[in-house]
Amino acid sequence: MTRKLLLDALAKDGLSAKDANAVVGTVVTTITKELKKAQKFTLTGFGTFAVSKRGARKGRNPKTGEPIKIKASKGVRFKAGATLKSGI
Repeated sequence: MTRKLLLDALAKDGLSAKDANAVVGTVVTTITKELKKAQKFTLTGFGTFAVSKRGARKGRNPKTGEPIKIKASKGVRFKAGATLKSGI
């Protein structure tokens, strides 16, 4: 599902397109801020978003085969909650 399809689904449930866009934008912004601050965001029944950290490591350039250094990085992981799992 794309953002547009989500907005259309919310509009069918009675929200105006403008209000639906504001709601989705606010949710995304709130989750992003919480992940930056607390490294975890749990929406009971839906799931948990958490920041995962990968340390620096050595790798190989697949084209040339020469060793390279890969910098440490952060990413976001999602773990589905029990209600979401049972509803699929």
